[in-house]
Amino acid sequence: MSNTEDRRRFLTAGSLAAATGVVGNLLGRNVQAQEPMPMDMKGMSSHQHGEHATPQMPADSEVQAEYDGYSRFKPSRGNDPNSDYYLGKMMPGFRPASDGPAPFEAPDLDKLPYKMVGGVKEFQLVPMAVKREFLPGYEMNVYGYNGSMPGPTIEVTQGDRVRFVVTNELPEDTYVHWHGLELPVQWDGASELCQEPIKPGETFVYEFDVHEEGTFFYHSHVPMQEAFGMVGWFIVHPKKVFDPPVDRDFGLIFQNFFIDSSQNIADSWKMDWNWHTINGRSGPYTTPLVVKHGERVRVRIMNFAPMQHHPIHLHGHTFWLTGREGARTPHSAWIPRNTELVGIAQATDFEFIANNPGDWMFHCHMVHHMMNHMTEQVGPRMRRNTSVDDYLANLDSRPAVDSTRQDPGFGTPGYPQEMKGMNMSDAMMQKIGSRREMMGMRPMAEMAVMGLMTTLRVMPEDLYHKVMETDDLVEPGEVFTEIVKRFGDISKYNSGKKMMPGMKM
Repeated sequence: MSNTEDRRRFLTAGSLAAATGVVGNLLGRNVQAQEPMPMDMKGMSSHQHGEHATPQMPADSEVQAEYDGYSRFKPSRGNDPNSDYYLGKMMPGFRPASDGPAPFEAPDLDKLPYKMVGGVKEFQLVPMAVKREFLPGYEMNVYGYNGSMPGPTIEVTQGDRVRFVVTNELPEDTYVHWHGLELPVQWDGASELCQEPIKPGETFVYEFDVHEEGTFFYHSHVPMQEAFGMVGWFIVHPKKVFDPPVDRDFGLIFQNFFIDSSQNIADSWKMDWNWHTINGRSGPYTTPLVVKHGERVRVRIMNFAPMQHHPIHLHGHTFWLTGREGARTPHSAWIPRNTELVGIAQATDFEFIANNPGDWMFHCHMVHHMMNHMTEQVGPRMRRNTSVDDYLANLDSRPAVDSTRQDPGFGTPGYPQEMKGMNMSDAMMQKIGSRREMMGMRPMAEMAVMGLMTTLRVMPEDLYHKVMETDDLVEPGEVFTEIVKRFGDISKYNSGKKMMPGMKM
């Protein structure tokens, strides 16, 4: 069972408590706060002031809804860039620091279990060939750990002593490097420089103290194995919870692969890349990050691309760059952004207040990274109305190529590549849309999410409860329409058409 499923089970079991623990009390207000901008200045309608627009604070929360003119419940600008609360910089979450660090969530990835042995946290790590379903029906052969690509998440606390028993099930030598951690050199995992190779079938034990805190990762130190996908999170929670504490703590690993149109085997020798994944899945199969209106959210992004950087862009919010390369940045050096370039092998932490309800894009802004399975062989100029499924169904009989066809559009550069879409079977649609995290999104929302793209969903407390803490049916568009009613102008909203079985995206 994945940690996502574990979390959902926990949330469902605790739904009654969550529902009764929330009251629509009046917003807390800092008497020293400056008045926020009038709503009309932001082009918003009077719907925000309606009955349903009143945000809800957790009954046991001691934090405020507004600090120095910055609201946790609506887009707003604090008036003083030097204020600690400008753009929500130091605004706390609902969660008190005394509760300890917020649980780390890497959607679509499991956590690596451990057992205590003589005061040491002992983990079993198995490098191995794995299959990973990038999209429903697109199962690719890659390398990973313990049956997963990326590997399962290692989560420890600063000061822990850890032991990793690594048993190599790959058909070739391997090593494990603990990226960013300061440890005795014999455990660094650099091939030959620090240790002998771990031969197929052999076991090697790493053991060291973790004195740091922050965002780290582990990976093979054989370059071609890295390109094959061998990486995983290594999260070290601080002994003293970071200030301000966050409510949600997400992790996204960005990767690129080359897999030819008639293949499901990644080619690590290629110098080009046509498949893009977040935590091992391509959009729209990436699982949205679902949060409550007003929460403080941390997203840790790690770029494990072989040779491409990623300008990461979040819609609808301004985030603070609070950490990079495994270290917490001092508050004075935090930088506000809505797009940040994350270089290869960099781990970067973003934090923001989820003050703008809706379904928001969170993605790499490189054009080719917002697509899937880019290859000339599926272009309609070469093979009209032909999908990759035809190749996979019968590799001995390839669809005929017709490069002689004429079309007025062929004189237009780039036309008609039709790379904006793909064919989705009914089964594929069902697998993507049936996840609770997707329910209530705008009909055909999947069209907009491909490649290195996912969604940040910010929901008012009651809508979050219905989607994530119950088994109630949620119709396509239901949540999005309700958010428009409460926070936008429903009279100017087109709800769109519903996706029908077999519809081409």
